Amino acid sequence: MTETLSNETLPEQVLIVEDEPKLGQLLVDYLQAAEYHTHWITHGDAVLPWVREHSPSLILLDLMLPGTDGLTLCRIIRQFSNVPIIMVTARSEEIDRLLGLEIGADDYICKPYSPREVVVRVKTLLRRCRWQSAPPPETGLEAALQIDNSRFQASYLGQPLDLTPAEFRLLKTLSTEPGKVFSREALLDKLYDDYRVVTDRTIDSHIKNLRRKLEQLDEQTSFIRTVYGMGYRWEAGSCEVI
Repeated sequence: MTETLSNETLPEQVLIVEDEPKLGQLLVDYLQAAEYHTHWITHGDAVLPWVREHSPSLILLDLMLPGTDGLTLCRIIRQFSNVPIIMVTARSEEIDRLLGLEIGADDYICKPYSPREVVVRVKTLLRRCRWQSAPPPETGLEAALQIDNSRFQASYLGQPLDLTPAEFRLLKTLSTEPGKVFSREALLDKLYDDYRVVTDRTIDSHIKNLRRKLEQLDEQTSFIRTVYGMGYRWEAGSCEVI
């Protein structure tokens, strides 16, 4: 069964895939109140044809569904679309969270949840995707982030970043391959070439400091995302290496 609830004046469309009527209607109500166009599907088998035809802005995808389950749907959708996907699940075991993200989900929310939190997650993810897909401004052809290898310096939006050598290497490694997930072990290999004994949690400390320094220059941008159980990836667009 498929139910459509739409308002053609709303610019962005969120596909809700949820077989529980009360939860589905609650998400519709809150997202429409936040001025999103919504479409609600209750059966997994109806999802793929609709996504192929309509190209939603974002999908809220329940894990347990009648027909095709959420993980299978996510895996197939990723074969033909980069649409942002938020997995919704009542099964909070680690393996479900890891598997959901490994097959291409962008985020997950565990039931029971606050519908307000869902709206915030949707807004945040859509804002980040708009920023990443936006063309560069006509008056500034340079990348927001610039890395000067010869001087061992980096700047963001023309402002210098005061980085330690480890932070500089970390920034360069992540930003030159945006979207790629690096494990802590892989990042450690990039940071230290003297075979010193350090723990992989050292990376967490460097990431925290690097985020802080970047956010001091632009608090609206999501720079480095933690990928649960896997590592980190850069999300703030491409850099320019000088």
